[in-house]
Amino acid sequence: MNSRFFRAAACAVALASMGGPLWAQYPYREPETWKEGEVALPARFSTDRLVTVDIEDRSSFEYGIDPDTLSVGADGVVRYVFVARSRSGALNALYEGVRCNAAEVKVYGRWDPDSASWRTSASDDWQPLDTRGSTRRALKLAQSGLCDGRAPNGSPRQILQTLRGEHPYRLR
Repeated sequence: MNSRFFRAAACAVALASMGGPLWAQYPYREPETWKEGEVALPARFSTDRLVTVDIEDRSSFEYGIDPDTLSVGADGVVRYVFVARSRSGALNALYEGVRCNAAEVKVYGRWDPDSASWRTSASDDWQPLDTRGSTRRALKLAQSGLCDGRAPNGSPRQILQTLRGEHPYRLR
């Protein structure tokens, strides 16, 4: 008899001893519906220690995130305050979240410097990340270290190390 026959027989015996085919033991289950966690706008943010990110070549703006606002929620959303500051000192800040597994971004609030508070809009919803338009910055952040493929890039500490160009797994 040839070796193929013995391998096939050994597999059949192994499957039978496990109570049948492996796929019968683990029936397919539809994934649970994703539910967004509760979101509270940050009480404050700082522009003193921004982790800068290159969003656009030849831009007159400095882009970055406030490391103290970076979090990874139990719902898998990476949330942070994104800051765009011009050379003249004009400042735009957004509190937003990225869903790595769905490749989406949502703006939770826009900073209003006149009232020193966040403005929200009921029309803000999840938008697909894209190379064009208003979600380009979030796509660039996701690619720069917020996400590792379709998952958050670990803890906030790990994400910050990646955004800064540090390699936490490098041998020392």
